[in-house]
Amino acid sequence: MNHITEIIILAFLAITFLQSGFDKIADWKGNIEWLKSHFADTILKNRVPFSVGLILTLEMIAGILSIIGILSILINQNTEIALLSGVISCITLLLLLLGQRLAKDYDGARTIVIYFIPTIFLVYLLQ
Repeated sequence: MNHITEIIILAFLAITFLQSGFDKIADWKGNIEWLKSHFADTILKNRVPFSVGLILTLEMIAGILSIIGILSILINQNTEIALLSGVISCITLLLLLLGQRLAKDYDGARTIVIYFIPTIFLVYLLQ
């Protein structure tokens, strides 16, 4: 099977981002309250709802594009949507990394790098 590695990474991204997005939707209020305290001493302190909304939007787009990318690869061997999903996923993870660094949550930042590695590998494979 062609592109099996790419398909597996796309499935990983779909699960990761769609679950995270649905969690934000299901507990919007709880997430906002926790993140307000997390970012209380940063330049994001007054922008938490906007920032969460932006991340939510990017996560959902990345997750949906990952699924469409898988289907596009399986149906017609086209990798363009998969590449777009990888790039949007990288941008999303970089924004999350920036937020964790601003909050001086270095363990959280380190965790995001774990997600970034396969994502940037996907972009490398598809470029």
